[in-house]
Amino acid sequence: MRHQSADPPPSDTSPTTTEIVRVWHDDRSVGDGAGRLYLWWIRRFRGYCEQRGLDERAELTRDGARRFFDWYARRHSVSPDRAAISGTALYALNRVYYVLGRDPPPWRLQPPSARPATALLRAYADYLIAHRGNPMVTVHKRLTHIGYFLQHLRVLDRTWRSMTLVDVDAFLVDCSRRYARTTTADIAGSIRSFSRFLFATGRSSRNLADSVIAPVQPRYERPRRALPWEDVQHLLAAVDQSNPHGLRDYAMLLMMVTYGFGAGELIRLRLDDINWTSSSLQVTRPKTGAVFTLPLLPVVARALVRYLRGGRPPHTATRYLFVQLKLPFAPLTGSSAVWHVIAKHAAAAGLTAQYLGSHVLRYSHAARQIDLGADPRIISEILGHRDPDSLSAYVRIATETLRDVSLPVPS
Repeated sequence: MRHQSADPPPSDTSPTTTEIVRVWHDDRSVGDGAGRLYLWWIRRFRGYCEQRGLDERAELTRDGARRFFDWYARRHSVSPDRAAISGTALYALNRVYYVLGRDPPPWRLQPPSARPATALLRAYADYLIAHRGNPMVTVHKRLTHIGYFLQHLRVLDRTWRSMTLVDVDAFLVDCSRRYARTTTADIAGSIRSFSRFLFATGRSSRNLADSVIAPVQPRYERPRRALPWEDVQHLLAAVDQSNPHGLRDYAMLLMMVTYGFGAGELIRLRLDDINWTSSSLQVTRPKTGAVFTLPLLPVVARALVRYLRGGRPPHTATRYLFVQLKLPFAPLTGSSAVWHVIAKHAAAAGLTAQYLGSHVLRYSHAARQIDLGADPRIISEILGHRDPDSLSAYVRIATETLRDVSLPVPS
């Protein structure tokens, strides 16, 4: 049950124990045992603030928690490893202030947004955005690759001004020893892009791009992995939906197998993307930024409603749909979080597939649609392929229908 108040209390009013416990109960993130321990630390923190004439609310920051623990440890010979517990307790109290509308300070100051460290890399990033139209995910990848390459040049006592094709080849040979062939080819593509930037902006009179040799990845050399549809059903059935984590994970998995979402599309979904009136779902492609609309199917809508009512904390600052279910209830930030969800429930279902991840579910969705006779062009558009021929990779793994097709035999 959500706590509501017509008239917010004064900002300097400390929450009562009853209010604290109510918020934690609504969040479904603090168990009874942890709650008792947190309250123990909160009582001592309040005694500390009263003794020193401090404003409790103003001290509810990471630095304030550290000052409190240092003060308490000097007087009671507390082990340093208890600092994390006391800090978590005060972090949970900061959350209570926020839920009750009592304007707590930010727990920690947000670091400034990351910018490339040098003027050259900043200019390269601007070039990728303004002249190449690359999305930020690609810009970040290119900058990371070029950062590795520039470090390689520094070891050789060279710079981008004095680099030669031999230096590039040596770097890529070293990459091939440490990375997969596809990754090395991707790094080579970044070096080509960087070389074109240097030439196009007049920073270099040489364009090495056409001379950079990358490993060749034969198309469809490694068939795309997909799970048999029975295994997909077992995966969904293995999710325990009696707890908040299960409600969230089931909704995530169901959307991936129903719509063929990748991890990037899934974690970018926001509450505002769901139109309950028109039963539709707005989705943004992470690489291109393209927006499209899908029907909100009843089975998915029911799973989302269960998650929103019984899984997602009711007072969450972010508008992202899927969040971590522990403080600070931040949005899921990477594909690794989705992989862990899939791997956890695949183990519970007894699945032993060599490859597991959001793309495996994406491939399984595409193969299932082809098996059911869906138009490949429509599937390709829904999956966001730039090249319609990409769907032929999924046809290679949609074998159930092909087994039932009688092919003419030449006489």
